[in-house]
Amino acid sequence: MTTLEPQRQIKAGVLDIALYAAGPADGQPVFLMHGFPYDIHAYAEVAPLLAAKGCRVYVPSLRGFGSTRFLSAATLRSGEQAALGADLLALMDALHIPKAVLAGYDWGGRAACVVAALWPERCAGLLSFNSYNIQNIAQAMVPDTPENELSYWYQYYFHSERGRNGLLKDRRAICRLLWKLWSPTWAFADATFERSAAAFDNPDFVDVVIQSYRHRYGLAAGDPAYADIERRLAAQPAITVPAITFDGAVDGVRPVAPAAQHARFFTGPRSHRVVPNVGHNMPQEVPQVFADAVLELVGASTVG
Repeated sequence: MTTLEPQRQIKAGVLDIALYAAGPADGQPVFLMHGFPYDIHAYAEVAPLLAAKGCRVYVPSLRGFGSTRFLSAATLRSGEQAALGADLLALMDALHIPKAVLAGYDWGGRAACVVAALWPERCAGLLSFNSYNIQNIAQAMVPDTPENELSYWYQYYFHSERGRNGLLKDRRAICRLLWKLWSPTWAFADATFERSAAAFDNPDFVDVVIQSYRHRYGLAAGDPAYADIERRLAAQPAITVPAITFDGAVDGVRPVAPAAQHARFFTGPRSHRVVPNVGHNMPQEVPQVFADAVLELVGASTVG
């Protein structure tokens, strides 16, 4: 198996971020953002494909994952969407990258969407799994269909102290179950899971995860440092940059959405695609399809 090593540590914003980089230093910058409960190895096959095509690829560990650490013990261990977007922006600043293609899914896709929506001048193109991935917290208590509510069981579990204790007791078992439920057709090997599971040993993992799943329902306070960003996100800002959006046909978290369902959130060029036989972890399940879409955006930004 490919291991994304070596990694370096970059101080950016409130974090010391673990970062894997590959490809020519003068290549088109591309950020690949992983989700929960995954890690940078979701891009173990995507990153080399992009680097071989001349991209400068950056794959950071999110807050609470891998060897990414908070610089101060006083910083709230928040996993809210504003924090994820701010982390990505701070990393781009620390690397002196004015503009890049941003690609991701789950939490990482949310970070990419936040930057694309609020700082479009920093985003050359967006690849977002599950389309518009910015939470509408004001509507969080509006119930969904019973079938969709069932798939969110883990979120409601994390709302309770029983759920926090369960994650503390056996984070690997919970995360492995989510991998299986969310990608029912992906026959991953034990070693593949273990390669990523090491990232969950981060000392802030549980706190960040629990805060994330409580904050999005209005059940936990956010970090005041991100209050203005959250205020701007509450307006559900449109994404104006060129975008490619995906759904997995057998995604165990979110059902396939018609392209028109999110159309009002994308006011720039957008192509929406459904990938057959793919669950929630698209870059690891079909790395070539994911990489080809990133390269489409890279090509379009170069021409533009």
